[in-house]
Amino acid sequence: MTLEELETRIAARAAASPEESYTAKLIARGINKAAQKLGEEATEAVIAAVTHNRAELVKESADVLYHLLVVLKAEGVPLSEVMAELDARTAQSGLAEKAARKEA
Repeated sequence: MTLEELETRIAARAAASPEESYTAKLIARGINKAAQKLGEEATEAVIAAVTHNRAELVKESADVLYHLLVVLKAEGVPLSEVMAELDARTAQSGLAEKAARKEA
């Protein structure tokens, strides 16, 4: 599965009834709840990483990606916009890009 395919699946599920779809229910609860879930999953991924628990890191990383795309959907930000930002950043070294952000 690609991130684009996941984005498409999330869009379809977001259009469903909140009684039938966890994605729709999460979005219906508002951006604060969706963002909270993203933060929880990110924390769990960090814990898995620092404890060297590969299996949990894989699972929690999947949760992070899913919840990030739900937050993007809830805020009307297409994945393509995020990917374009990543693409623009790879045009220069990471250190130069970071320095440019500090100047802006």
